[in-house]
Amino acid sequence: MAYSLKSKWTDYAILGLTVFLIFCLVFESFMQLPMGIAWMGKWHPLLLHFPIVLLLIAVFLGLSGKSVPWNLLVAAVISALLTAISGFFLGKGSAQGELLFWHKWLGSTLALLAVFWYGVLRSGGKLIRISKGVQVTMVALIVFTGHYGGMVTHGEDFLALPTDRKLKEIPENPLIYAHIVQPILDDRCVQCHNPNKQKGGLLMTDLKGLLMGGENGNTVVPGQPDASEMIRRLHLPLEDEEHMPPEGDPSLEGDEIQILERWVALGASDTLRLDQVLPSDPLAQLIKARMAPDPMEKWEDLPAVADSTLVRLSSDYLTLTRMAGITNALKVNAYMPPEYDSRMVLDLIPIQGNIVELDLSGLPLGARELGFAANCPNLEWLEIDHTPISDVEMDTLGQLKKIRLLKVFETGIGDESLKLLTNWGDLKRLFIWNTKVSPRAMEEFTLKRPQVLIEMGI
Repeated sequence: MAYSLKSKWTDYAILGLTVFLIFCLVFESFMQLPMGIAWMGKWHPLLLHFPIVLLLIAVFLGLSGKSVPWNLLVAAVISALLTAISGFFLGKGSAQGELLFWHKWLGSTLALLAVFWYGVLRSGGKLIRISKGVQVTMVALIVFTGHYGGMVTHGEDFLALPTDRKLKEIPENPLIYAHIVQPILDDRCVQCHNPNKQKGGLLMTDLKGLLMGGENGNTVVPGQPDASEMIRRLHLPLEDEEHMPPEGDPSLEGDEIQILERWVALGASDTLRLDQVLPSDPLAQLIKARMAPDPMEKWEDLPAVADSTLVRLSSDYLTLTRMAGITNALKVNAYMPPEYDSRMVLDLIPIQGNIVELDLSGLPLGARELGFAANCPNLEWLEIDHTPISDVEMDTLGQLKKIRLLKVFETGIGDESLKLLTNWGDLKRLFIWNTKVSPRAMEEFTLKRPQVLIEMGI
């Protein structure tokens, strides 16, 4: 293939761009780009698709023994050089980590190799073996350059295979920064603010980088969320140029922004733990909400129960409903019939493994009904207020460990029952008044279980 009779302007253009690219690479450490030139680097993400496609088509034709069209070859080489140069401009505006270093040099090598291939074909095809080796090498460079570019843009694990592994659970008494704040930043911000892509000179992979700040220098000001650039940008309208994350990237949820804001307001410390935050503080409530397991996830292993079963067991004084959608978790509400019979409750034994919420308030309960409740292994919500139960019946419930809410007001329980409740680790809310529980026992319970919200009536 001889191109010697073609227009010389392409030779000059390619030569000029090649010399300029080499000059940039050699004298990079001495260069300070003007604002207009640096802006040209933003065209890199647009330009990079052209050389990939054009070079692959040209290589395919070359390796298959077909003639490579002159216009295709010129377009492929020039677009490769322009992409490498614009990428150089874009990279100058960021701190260059290992990933960006390899992406830059692989991309530049690809562009220069394309120029060499152009020269080989321009010579009239006398170096056929070298030409084929160059083409194979270019394909490999396209793959590796794209891979490193993807890691720079989307993170090192952007091509990681999908996994079913669940995120680590938040510990019972988490460090606010390590277990809550940094995972939010890792998920939403580190993609653009890491050692390999330090956008705006800001590093968000650790607290030191946050406090050091970027070009503005006040990313996080401990104790002053209003003076913290990170918080200001999170609150900007989505269409604002300075809103972070930028348009096209998923924004932080409302609760995530509130967590970051309150953490900064409390001093932006990496040693602050949840138990050091006042229970009434919004930060404590937000974190506890994140620690709560996904209901649908924890109910997915419950035994299947048919709609026909729910209809058969329901009556005018007993309603059975699913907690959500098609889940097998059930909510049961019982109402006082004209003539009460414990069988109304005991008939639910076939589905007691599905009952998550159980309301038996106002019924003349005895040991048999409490025994039924005690054998509901997934029970989280129990209402037995306005019933004649005492410490004797309550003792039956000792094996329940998942109760989050308990209503026992207007009953005959006493101090012994309160001792039982001390061992319910998941208990979060207790409705208790007009019982035989002594003030001293209640005070001791409060000291032992400060995280339990106790409703004492009006």
